[in-house]
Amino acid sequence: MPDTYDTRTAEGTRTMNRSTADQQGRAETFRKLHEGPQPFVVPNPWDAGTAHVLTGMGFPALATTGAGLAHGLGLPDGRPGREEILDNAAAIVAATTLPVSADLESGFGDTPEEVAETIRRAAAVGLVGGSIEDSTGRAADPVRPLEEAVERVSAAVAAARELDFPFMVTARAENFFQGIPDLDDTIRRLQAYEAAGADVLYAPALPDADAIRAVCSSVSAPVNVLMGSPALRLSVTELGDLGVRRISVGSALSRASLGAVVRAAQEIRDHGTFGFGADAVPYAEANTMMAPDQPAGPESDPTP
Repeated sequence: MPDTYDTRTAEGTRTMNRSTADQQGRAETFRKLHEGPQPFVVPNPWDAGTAHVLTGMGFPALATTGAGLAHGLGLPDGRPGREEILDNAAAIVAATTLPVSADLESGFGDTPEEVAETIRRAAAVGLVGGSIEDSTGRAADPVRPLEEAVERVSAAVAAARELDFPFMVTARAENFFQGIPDLDDTIRRLQAYEAAGADVLYAPALPDADAIRAVCSSVSAPVNVLMGSPALRLSVTELGDLGVRRISVGSALSRASLGAVVRAAQEIRDHGTFGFGADAVPYAEANTMMAPDQPAGPESDPTP
């Protein structure tokens, strides 16, 4: 793989320089994490700043969040296009030394070849993994027919295998997330995606421990579980006992941040007070999080 990559955007061609050895190392680290004895948490930053913060807190890998990005852009989930998603991913990759996987939604295209192109472009911005959903984006039929979904996963896997580093493809079965609580069909889909070569399997919004156990016991590939909902209160240890290998939080961190803004603004509007500042990260500490090797700046100026 060359050190320089051309990725085509609506505005033209963007050239990106990156160390091949660095991406290879991140990819190998990411793969090995899925082979360890314990499950690991891959939190979801939505910009370079939160990538800095989460890297500094000692997590082993990161994953992007399409919803977190969308909300930061003032859009509902699903509205940013492929270029916006990959630009955001590139910024996160550049902000961390950790492996980064991306929420690639349904692959940004109607055909399997377009899905494959998304995988190639994802690799070109420094990512070492990405997820492909079987959702359609259509309210009337939110989940793709199984045969069509398998073709798209197969195309993603084939594109990943053409790379000269181990890009991990995560295949997502969206039934529960789309309001279709069909566990049997979800398992059938995940088994088909595993047979198509997916490295990781993921069914977001599984409702309880029994469903998670059923999914994990029905497949051989590592299973990712989405956490962060108050309705599903399971610890990392408990998830590991159910067979989970990887844990992500999707947009939960970004929505927690949004919740803090809303509560602070409500306090100001409704009470005319500013007590929310007690929970704010101190100014100097925030600067250190963003540039840990540089001076934090004047602590005497707490709210610039």
